[in-house]
Amino acid sequence: MNHLTGRIVLGPNRYGKAENRVVRIYRDTVRHEIRDLNVTSSLRGDFDAAHVTGDQHAVLPTDSQKQTIFAYAATHLRGSVEDYGLALARHFVDDIGPVSSARIEIEDFPWERVGDHPHTWTRKGSEVRTAAITVSGAGGTRREWVVAGLKDLVVLKSTGSEFSGFLEDPFTVLEPTDDRVLATSLVVRWRYAHTDADWDRTYAGVRAVMLDRFANLQSKALQQTLFEMGRAVLEAFPYLAEIRLQAPNKHHFLYDLDAFGIPNRGEVFHADDRPYGLMHVTVQREDAPEAGIAWDEYTGRA
Repeated sequence: MNHLTGRIVLGPNRYGKAENRVVRIYRDTVRHEIRDLNVTSSLRGDFDAAHVTGDQHAVLPTDSQKQTIFAYAATHLRGSVEDYGLALARHFVDDIGPVSSARIEIEDFPWERVGDHPHTWTRKGSEVRTAAITVSGAGGTRREWVVAGLKDLVVLKSTGSEFSGFLEDPFTVLEPTDDRVLATSLVVRWRYAHTDADWDRTYAGVRAVMLDRFANLQSKALQQTLFEMGRAVLEAFPYLAEIRLQAPNKHHFLYDLDAFGIPNRGEVFHADDRPYGLMHVTVQREDAPEAGIAWDEYTGRA
C-alpha cells in the first residue's frame, strides 16, 4: 500500500450566516406590502489564520453579517431581491478588507392578500422564488454573477405525455404508454449574462414561458420536456446564459378497480411519491460567458 507523505494544508473554505428570516413590511401608505425572505451570506477571503491558529483578526463575525442583512433590508430592499442581494454582496467585498468574494442566497416566499384587505395576507402555495448573487474581486478583476430561479413549482398534465421505445433489459417490467399523467415539482435556476436586467419582469416571463411549453408540448419523455422548456426560455430571453432544470417524476399509476367491477377509464390514480425518477438538465448557449463560481452553492437552497 502506498502512503501519502505530502504536507497537510488548509484547503478552500468559506463561512457565513445561514438562513436569516427577514420580513419587511412597507408602511408608506395605508395599503401595506410585505416581503418574506430567507437570506444567507457566505464569505471567502484570507481566513487562513482563523483555521490554522485560531487567530480571528480577519474574521467578520457571522453576527455582524446578520446585522448587515437586516439593516440592508431597511435601506436597500425596495425593489427586486436580486438588487438587494447585489447590494449586500458588493458591501462585503468592497467594505470588508479580508473578503475577496461574497455570495448571497435568497429564498423569497410569496404572500397574497385576503380579498383586497390593505394589511392581511395568506401564504401563497408552495412555490418559492430564489436568487444567488456572487461578487468577487475589485477594480479590473471584479466579477459579478446573478443566478435566479424558483423551486417547488408543482405542475401536472393529465394527457399529452407518452413514454415508449426505451431500452429494455432482463429486469424491465415497465409497459410503454402513449398516454400518461405527467407531474413534477420543478427546481429551475437561470444564469444572467450580465447584471443589468429587469429581474422581476424576467422572473415572471421565464415562469410563463416554461409553463406554456410544459402544457402545450406533446411530451415523449420528461427529459425532452425539460430541454424544450429550457430552450424556449433562452430563445425568449437572449440575455440569459444558461438554465438548469431539476425535476422528479411524480408518478401517477392507474388504480386497478377490476376487483370491484368498476371500470377505470383513466380517471382514478394512485399518486406514488417514492421512489421516483429524478432528471437534471442544463440548457446553455455555446457563446455563454464563463460561469466562474456562480454555481458554487453554499446552502443549496438558492
